[in-house]
Parts: sequence; structure tokens; C-alpha cells
Amino acid sequence: MKSADGGTRMGMDEVVRQLRMTIHDAQVAFDCIGLGEIERAGNCMITARAALEAAETVLRHDLARFPLDELAGEGAKVMAAMGD
Repeated sequence: MKSADGGTRMGMDEVVRQLRMTIHDAQVAFDCIGLGEIERAGNCMITARAALEAAETVLRHDLARFPLDELAGEGAKVMAAMGD
């Protein structure tokens, strides 16, 4: 996606990528707790939080610069492409 000033933005694909990393790291943390690896679980929770915050930052940036319907359409395209 291109912005009005010609710059390229990260777009919804980056939001989805960061959210997938969040889910993965949270699942690893959960598994580590079950295995008694509490320190490793804590590290995974930190990386999960960082990925979630990165997704939020990209989304907030795009919401401030682009119309909501355009972002929603981009999000739908990303989700459809993931199904392929």
C-alpha cells in the first residue's frame, strides 16, 4: 500500500505478522510453564508483549494516516492471502 505522499507503509501484513509472533511466543511461554522452565517462560512473555506492542504501534500509525475502510480492505486481503 502506498501513502498519499508516495511513501510505502508497513500495512496490515505487518500487523498480522506481529500478532502471529505474539501468539507463538505466548504458546511457548505456556508450554514452558508446564515444563517447569519458568525463566524461559518469562523471556517468552517479554517477547510476546514486544510483538503485541509492535502490532499496536503499526496499527495506530496507519489509523492516523489512512482511511479506516482502506485499512479494513487491506486487512481482509491479508487474511484471504493467508488462506491460500
